[in-house]
Amino acid sequence: MNGPEIHLEVDPELRLFVAHERRNGRTAVITDGASTLGHVVESLGVPLTEAGQLLVDGRPVPVSHIPGAGELVEVRAVARPQRIEGAPLRFLLDVHLGTLARRLRLLGVDAAYESADIGDPALAALSAKEQRVLLSRDRGLLRRREIWAGAYIYSDRPDDQLRDVLERFAPVLAPWSRCTACNGQLAEADKDSVSGQLEHGTQRSYDVFAQCVECGRVYWRGAHHAHLEKIVASAVHEFGDASGQAGPLV
Repeated sequence: MNGPEIHLEVDPELRLFVAHERRNGRTAVITDGASTLGHVVESLGVPLTEAGQLLVDGRPVPVSHIPGAGELVEVRAVARPQRIEGAPLRFLLDVHLGTLARRLRLLGVDAAYESADIGDPALAALSAKEQRVLLSRDRGLLRRREIWAGAYIYSDRPDDQLRDVLERFAPVLAPWSRCTACNGQLAEADKDSVSGQLEHGTQRSYDVFAQCVECGRVYWRGAHHAHLEKIVASAVHEFGDASGQAGPLV
């Protein structure tokens, strides 16, 4: 670039996206005089999904603003909780976030997930078609213009990933109401109606069952229920009361 020089500063939460020399506060940026502020911010490494309010000399401006010489640009982080307008809050997760997808489903959050790598163009198109917030740790994927909405997952630890999504988007929680395998809704199931899918020991030991209305998978309070209950209890305690919205296994 060879044009007007501006001064830019990003919020501390966003500094991991920019080069090391830009992480200590205000730095100079040479623009081309024609590109939008949104383009400039992305060219420095910050996905627009992570950029909240953009301020120029202290006043809010849209991403379409063309920076002028001497302007001070501040890039704020997204305000939390973040509201997504225009469609019900639903998520789409990339191939690397399978554990997060299952935990969101465990809490009753609509979380579509492709276990096979269908590629960035297909994921972006699916986000747009189904109006889902695309969750990813791939900055390049989040820069695709066709996505409906997106969010960068900052941690590689499932516990932190789940807490980040719940804090950022504040989805309604309805534990035990979704199939962790396919994202379908669970319904109460009579023991006799699912007996053909159960081992003899399970039939003898358990009486409360749920079944996915989409894929037919059967659920009960098995050996892993205590571990899953801890995940659910922690999330409900920290991010909202799910009274009256619990699933058939509660």
